[in-house]
Amino acid sequence: MKTANPAMNQFEQHAVSLGPVDEMIRDDSQRMTVNGTINKTGILLLIMVAVGAWTWQTMLNDPALGRTLMLTGMFGGLVVGLVVAFKPKFAVAGSMIYAVLQGLFVGGLSAVFEARYPGLVSQAVGLTVAVMFAMLFSYRTGLIKVTETFKKVIVFATMGIAVFYLFSLVAHFGFGANISYFNTENASMLSIGLSVFVVGIAALNLVLDFDFIERGSEQNLPKHFEWYGAFGLMVTLVWLYIELLRLLAKLRE
Repeated sequence: MKTANPAMNQFEQHAVSLGPVDEMIRDDSQRMTVNGTINKTGILLLIMVAVGAWTWQTMLNDPALGRTLMLTGMFGGLVVGLVVAFKPKFAVAGSMIYAVLQGLFVGGLSAVFEARYPGLVSQAVGLTVAVMFAMLFSYRTGLIKVTETFKKVIVFATMGIAVFYLFSLVAHFGFGANISYFNTENASMLSIGLSVFVVGIAALNLVLDFDFIERGSEQNLPKHFEWYGAFGLMVTLVWLYIELLRLLAKLRE
């Protein structure tokens, strides 16, 4: 069953196809482990935060250059993310490049939000970390069970959101249209409700990511899948953080 995260879709396909063969891999230095994936996730997040801090400072000193870096990170991250998602063998180098590009995008975007809504970024970061641990606790304790029905609901909901994002991107950059959902000044109950829904779907995607990482470790996938699993988890965390920024901004209006 596919997950809503494109990286984890490929992860699932390889897990199924490699299962019996890679049962021969017992040495932790050769196979994927949960701890190894956690370490790789930490490395990617550190790269993103470091680049993000530099981009933030650049945005303050040279807004024009900062915006260029932010757009480069957004579109470059989209391209590299798709390549890594469908080519797991590129996960080691690709995930690091993706982390750098996301640092450009997230750092610039965070600077823009912080300038308009002081203190918002720290709130969004705190909530992202809190949600991640809440989802991990719910998954490990069985409060949220990853059933086939659960997967289908999250997959279809995320696909719908992805189509909406794509439509909005084309409408904005191709035709100059402004989609009200992305306008943080639109603090209507409908707009806030949609943001809450998207945040919820992003949070539940974390549960799917945890499940795939755990099962990948159990199936003894090759070592490079630790970077692949870390990449997929970072994709979801960045999505969740950005949506929390948008939701908190709307609540301030």
